[in-house]
Amino acid sequence: MKASVAQLLRQAFARAKESGELVSPSLPALVIETPRDPSHGELSTNVAMRMARQEKKSPQAVAQILLEHLEDKQGVLAGAEIAGPGFLNFRFTPKFWWERLREAAAAGEGFGPRPLGARRRVQVEFVSANPTGPLHFGHARGAVVGDVLCRLLLATGHEVVREYYVNDAGNQIELLGRSVYARYQQLAGRPAEVPEEGYGGEYVRDVARRIMREEGDRWLTVPEEEACKELGMLAAGLLLEQIKNDLSHFGVRFDRFVSERRLRDAGEVERALQELEHRGLIYEQDGARWFRSTRFGDDKDRPVVKSGGDYTYFAVDVAYHRRKMLEGYDTVIDIWGADHHGHVKRLREALRALGFSGEKLEVLLVQMVSLSRGGEPVRMGKRSGEFVTMREVVEEVGSDAARFFLLMRKPDAHLDFDLELAKKQSSENPVYYVQYLHARVASILRTAAQTGIVPAPPAEVDVSLLSSGEEIGLIRHVARFPEVVEDAAVSREPHRLAFFLLELAGDFHRYYNTCRVVTEDLRLTQARLLLVIALQRVVRGGLGLLGITAPESM
Repeated sequence: MKASVAQLLRQAFARAKESGELVSPSLPALVIETPRDPSHGELSTNVAMRMARQEKKSPQAVAQILLEHLEDKQGVLAGAEIAGPGFLNFRFTPKFWWERLREAAAAGEGFGPRPLGARRRVQVEFVSANPTGPLHFGHARGAVVGDVLCRLLLATGHEVVREYYVNDAGNQIELLGRSVYARYQQLAGRPAEVPEEGYGGEYVRDVARRIMREEGDRWLTVPEEEACKELGMLAAGLLLEQIKNDLSHFGVRFDRFVSERRLRDAGEVERALQELEHRGLIYEQDGARWFRSTRFGDDKDRPVVKSGGDYTYFAVDVAYHRRKMLEGYDTVIDIWGADHHGHVKRLREALRALGFSGEKLEVLLVQMVSLSRGGEPVRMGKRSGEFVTMREVVEEVGSDAARFFLLMRKPDAHLDFDLELAKKQSSENPVYYVQYLHARVASILRTAAQTGIVPAPPAEVDVSLLSSGEEIGLIRHVARFPEVVEDAAVSREPHRLAFFLLELAGDFHRYYNTCRVVTEDLRLTQARLLLVIALQRVVRGGLGLLGITAPESM
């Protein structure tokens, strides 16, 4: 659809330029979108508004010139008009939509997005929760956003590496070690207290219990400092193992797990700091080392080595991203919690200071999730013993519902997760509503088979019988599917696909409730079967990209 409009606009511009009515050297990059309000047409572009300044004309005047030079030789347009401050809105003929349906049906399971990525290499780092406890449900949103984004990028022809950065060094691992050591001593009958800033969850006792079961009381004979250090690393390894299992249970996989400790041990942090120092961007003050981030617009310089000699989080992060850049990815995408907002600019500038393109780094900020049970909010902080794990919620509501609900808002918008709604098996539950489309079409096909009707090849179906407004609307959904996937991948907004499927399901269920697919008229039945089979394939493909099942019955 967009390609057809883009071609007509390029041709119109060329004719207008040749006639001297437009003087711009070239047409701006075309932004063609589907209006939210159907009364605004099926596609719309603001190209005239973007050209107005250079043309020294009003946007409406530029739009009128383009409109006058449109030549629809293929007869695909039912209409084109100027709206508002200069938008150009387009409508297509039923014939255009019938051909799109036939093309989609002929493509079968292969119907989908174009290979936009051109084998571009993209690394996506997501979740990356500290291995100091099980994943709480707040981590699930980043996990789903990252996983679905990777699926969308793969579907559009990118080479994707999924990476989890393991913060297995530093203060949090030291606190974990002291917390486990305290529980370990308690299990041995010794009086001990978990540090005030330590981890007090019941899972820490479980980790200590496992270590006691597998290794006995050997750590009671080791000096406390050494025991805490070793137990911290041992506990982090056990908790990371649990994190991997929980992610796998949720359908989220990674290609690589990168260890902060190994990054430090390999000298990569010090090499990054030496490069910055060579560029005159590191200085010493008050026993610490500082990065001159104020040179790049930061409000103050940032420490990279503390006065005690340990690296700061920022220093290690710079080294980690330097390694990513050296691996030659075309794009590096990080998915972080919204509380890391202030860190983005500093990191980009440090990469530029190291000689890399800061634009290669994209950061998606994911807002928090509010989880309620019986109307009461549930706290999800790791250090208090009161948090709901990702696994608990997935097992309670199911992976499909959890995934879909976590994609019901833009990643940077706050999300409320209703446990009771997620468990409902009714049209009130969005994922049930979408999956039910797939199951309903499967039921229609079984009914057709029972009456001896076999769907005809697309080329033999009279698609012109699909003439109602509802049917043309459903065909539009089929035709839009590849572009929705492409837009979701390019914009890094996986929720767009969830919204599309929900809208499609609503239109289908309304059609199903007022219109029979299998009728006494065989030609009409074949046309409607072609339509619903295409719809089912789109839903199956869309749900697959979301990591959600497409049931045959419900």
